Amino acid sequence: MQKPGQNIEFALKETSPKIGAGAVTGDKLSCTYDLVEQMHYLYVRVVKAKELPGKDVTGSCDPYVEVKLGNYRGMTKHFEKKSNPEWKQVFAFSKERIQASILEVVVKDKDVVLDDLIGRIMFDLNEIPKRVPPDSPLAPQWYRLEDRHGRKVKGELMLAVWMGTQADEAFSDAWHSDAASVGPEGVTHIRSKVYLSPKLWYVRVNVIEAQDLIPHDKTKFPEVYVKAMLGNQTLRTRISQTKTLNPMWNEDLMFVVAEPFEEALILAVEDRVAPNKDETLGRCAIPLQNVQRRLDHRPLNSRWFNLEKHIMVEGEKKEIKFASRIHLRIFLEGGYHVLDESTHYSSDLRPTAKQLWKPSIGLLEVGIISAHGLMPMKTKDGKGTTDAYCVAKYGQKWIRTRTIVDSFTPKWNEQYTWEVFDTCTVITFGAFDNGHIPGGSGKDLRIGKVRIRLSTLEADRIYTHSYPLLVFHPSGIKKTGEIQLAVRFTCLSLINMLHMYSQPLLPKMHYIHPLSVLQLDSLRHQAMNIVSARLNRAEPPLRKEIVEYMLDVDSHMWSMRRSKANFFRIMNVLSGLIAVGKWFDQICNWRNPITTILIHVLFIILVLYPELILPTVFLYLFLIGIWNFRWRPRHPPHMDTRLSHADAVHPDELDEEFDTFPTSRSSEIVRMRYDRLRSIGGRVQTVIGDLATQGERFLSLLSWRDPRATTLFVLFCLIAAIVLYVTPFQVVALLVGIYVLRHPRFRHKLPSVPLNLFRRLPARSDSLL
Repeated sequence: MQKPGQNIEFALKETSPKIGAGAVTGDKLSCTYDLVEQMHYLYVRVVKAKELPGKDVTGSCDPYVEVKLGNYRGMTKHFEKKSNPEWKQVFAFSKERIQASILEVVVKDKDVVLDDLIGRIMFDLNEIPKRVPPDSPLAPQWYRLEDRHGRKVKGELMLAVWMGTQADEAFSDAWHSDAASVGPEGVTHIRSKVYLSPKLWYVRVNVIEAQDLIPHDKTKFPEVYVKAMLGNQTLRTRISQTKTLNPMWNEDLMFVVAEPFEEALILAVEDRVAPNKDETLGRCAIPLQNVQRRLDHRPLNSRWFNLEKHIMVEGEKKEIKFASRIHLRIFLEGGYHVLDESTHYSSDLRPTAKQLWKPSIGLLEVGIISAHGLMPMKTKDGKGTTDAYCVAKYGQKWIRTRTIVDSFTPKWNEQYTWEVFDTCTVITFGAFDNGHIPGGSGKDLRIGKVRIRLSTLEADRIYTHSYPLLVFHPSGIKKTGEIQLAVRFTCLSLINMLHMYSQPLLPKMHYIHPLSVLQLDSLRHQAMNIVSARLNRAEPPLRKEIVEYMLDVDSHMWSMRRSKANFFRIMNVLSGLIAVGKWFDQICNWRNPITTILIHVLFIILVLYPELILPTVFLYLFLIGIWNFRWRPRHPPHMDTRLSHADAVHPDELDEEFDTFPTSRSSEIVRMRYDRLRSIGGRVQTVIGDLATQGERFLSLLSWRDPRATTLFVLFCLIAAIVLYVTPFQVVALLVGIYVLRHPRFRHKLPSVPLNLFRRLPARSDSLL
């Protein structure tokens, strides 16, 4: 699957993992959890204890439970002076790492010097039952504690012990033996988790007018504008053109807000009394819970809101109510899709209002199997290590796998499902190093990212591939490892899916009442901030640096490398037209006489039977499509270093790409880059000027700017009109075609007469300063 010119190290590799899909194993797991490899675990659920004896002088005990299996041991938290504690904690031991035959569950009393043994329970691993979902969970049982000699002692412990897989409900919340070094306080930071993005709305505030304002300076008319604040977002109207006490604006302000609505919309009417001094004439707070919701473009009723003002009286804030008021139309826009990610990689295109959602067209199932060849991301105890986890984002649903501690070949084997409402969407995977467990840096580092567009997947086919994880560093592109994924898109309704291709990409409100490009960019930035802030408050938090990386926050920033990549993408698109032009030039120059004669015959047939032109074109396109079907892509697209111009990028261009905004580099470097940008801009300016010149020459054909050229052109048009009127069109087309395809001995290398005339026409470049 290596592309021409691409480094084999960065290529996509097809894999054959031992997943359950398609296997006849007789195991229920193969049906419900079939895109990952089965991983067997020994589960121990410690529920509670009762009647534990006191071990202290005071007759009380500070109990905790220690679960031991060979060299692995997990501990619950301890309770102080409690003989009937409740833990409700699950421990999971990977079967492939088990080297013991006895499981020991010990209840101990926490002490300052040496912890005392209260009692223990022993289990033979060969006698532990097996459970596979959807079997009901194993019911915990009371076990009598024993001392070291096997004698029964006072106290009982409620336990459940079973052999299961990662499909078990207890898996996500369990303490894992492969994370034994984390400790009880860090367990929450390594668990798998499913997150939901907050539901986002656009808030439209139509500021119409204000009445009966009371300015501070009554000797002049106020210069009034309205400032609206919602959380961290602040927008202003323009200064009213009506210089009266009843100003008018009729201006729309747009905000992004997330449910649940925690903050009120604050509107303040401000008077510009001096160039850098504004005074508040009144303000009002509007809770968004009471605001109307609009699902289409029909206008809603407006309302008047009273303005309030606060003044300081003897050091205390005092509220003054007066007759000033403001006329507004406020509503939540449910007909738009709130863009919170880069439009090129959107994973959801549905409108905000659930009433407008269409039924799903399919299911996306993903098995996050493993990674291998990961690079050390940090140093711990003098050696390099990586604590890797994976994040996937599609629609409003984010998932985070558990963290595999201190492993360069982590195996997650976790499977997740998403509903699909549009195939023209992208699922994004990101691998990260966990920096929030003991010994971490406090920041999660990027390992790499993978994107898969659903429209490139065949329905009901399982794609198992190993994707390269690539990250840009100031030193260049670096492969940090590979991640193995299994992906399956299942189509629920072929008719609905094909019908989707005829529908607009975005909800209809984006076309009936479109938002400007500047508005969309600003609103997207605000939406990204809201999503990252909300997910950062979850437990365990999805950190801001992770959310921003997954949402491609910096995709709009200037990059010389990206500019080159986009330029060559355009050239690649035009290469087909260029190839057709070269082929036609070869036909005209009779490089292959047989082909040229055949083209002559085809041309004569199409001229004599013009009704065959369109069928011939469409038949040709059909045949090309059928021919290309044999070489259709059989794997999802992935990060292409050659397309990205990542394998031969100049170090200074990379340094510029990693520069902050505004810049943090020295003035000499900035001056050098500015000069480079000026030189590039000069070339672009020249090309744009040449295009403008050609367009102006075309317009000057009939403008009489050059009276002789226009006279010649007008006379030519008259003669051409008469000739074409009396001559059948087929004859004219035949003569023109034969003239264009004439043999080289009837050609000369000088430009044609029409081209000579065109190049002599004047342009407005003469008038430029």
